[in-house]
Amino acid sequence: MKSNDGHNAGKAWLKPLPDTPGQVEVRPPQALHKGFFAVDRVELRHELFRGGWSPWMTRELFVRGDAVCVLPYDPWRDAVVLGEQFRIGALGRDHSPWLLEIVAGMQEDGEDPEQVAVREAGEEAGLEILSLREICRYHPSPGGSTEFIYLYLGIVHAPGSGGIYGLDEEAEDIRTHVMPRAGLEQAFEQGQVVNAATIIALQWLRLHAEALRSEWCRTSP
Repeated sequence: MKSNDGHNAGKAWLKPLPDTPGQVEVRPPQALHKGFFAVDRVELRHELFRGGWSPWMTRELFVRGDAVCVLPYDPWRDAVVLGEQFRIGALGRDHSPWLLEIVAGMQEDGEDPEQVAVREAGEEAGLEILSLREICRYHPSPGGSTEFIYLYLGIVHAPGSGGIYGLDEEAEDIRTHVMPRAGLEQAFEQGQVVNAATIIALQWLRLHAEALRSEWCRTSP
């Protein structure tokens, strides 16, 4: 998973609610840190619902690129492929920092989200995506981060068992698990899934799995 400190703005599909204020004034940001990720200090003010303007406020902004996440699903076996890897942000909690997650990666300049999904499925799980279906797009933490998520389900032929994947040059160490959909309830109940994109994708699959199986299982795997 590569870092990208840019982000895409102005998603045309996201329309404001009626009568939502639209004006924001932003002073030139001050770069506080630039490494694997970046942090800016931003001064801004915006229009208020009751009219007029807010006072000028100062915020620290975590700057990272857009991410693409994809849940690999085999409708013929009715199974998903999840990756297990170490996450520094989970250190110090009452659970293991090795988390179960769906495939994910950062969007590089010039890449479409679908291209990222296909690339990362190969790098992180050794999978070929047969078809992609968009689940949703969302801001995971808009109060302080620029990150934007494109979430997909990918139709795959799941292997018989998991393996070890990831790019050495990116210090990735990912163990994949092939899990029957019927066993995911237990994973939820035991608190084995604590990643937001994974929870959203698995809940979506709960609602749509039978339709997907009806669509794809007409043909041989």
